[in-house]
Amino acid sequence: MAVILDARCEPLERITEAARRVVSAGGVIIFPTDTVYGIGCDPTSEPAIARIYAAKGRPAHKPLSLHLATIAELLEYTAGNERASEAAKALLPGPLTIIVRRPPFVSARVTAGSETLGLRVPDDALCRAILEASGPLAATSANLSGQPAYTGGDQGRDQLPDADLIVEAGPTPRGVASTVIDVSAEEPLLIREGSLPRREVEAVIGPLRTS
Repeated sequence: MAVILDARCEPLERITEAARRVVSAGGVIIFPTDTVYGIGCDPTSEPAIARIYAAKGRPAHKPLSLHLATIAELLEYTAGNERASEAAKALLPGPLTIIVRRPPFVSARVTAGSETLGLRVPDDALCRAILEASGPLAATSANLSGQPAYTGGDQGRDQLPDADLIVEAGPTPRGVASTVIDVSAEEPLLIREGSLPRREVEAVIGPLRTS
């Protein structure tokens, strides 16, 4: 049974410390972002990663992404990728996932064996405080596979995947998943248009092709 902490009435320090303890112990947390709620764990803990896949019923070929607290931290994963750096500096924190080549220090278990890695810095103060306390989280949306994303509040909470800690903060600001771009190759690719309009991304890094 997950512990539920409501950020609307709990001290921030209690929430961040609880998240830090759960993640450092190899547990799984559900947390708010600027788009939808995420479910995440320590990206170096393969048992915790496997637990997220099992809890969601997530297909084994679908990767997780890394949620990070700051742009500076994200840039540590984008060495030599000018487009990724430009997009991060101009559009983050925000509802954008940037896919780059997976650095060798990131486990292939996070990316389901893929050589690319998605990176996020959410535009949500509580989320970033949790990430500062816990460190990077390997994460995906907090819903059962094939079901609508959880966007906060009591309704739908009984449909959340198994976790050790749920941080509830009410409805997320956007309620729509992030836009996803792949800049791991020469031509940038739009994988999904979500909360951030395509035109805002193209204004920074140029035209995006679609698959």
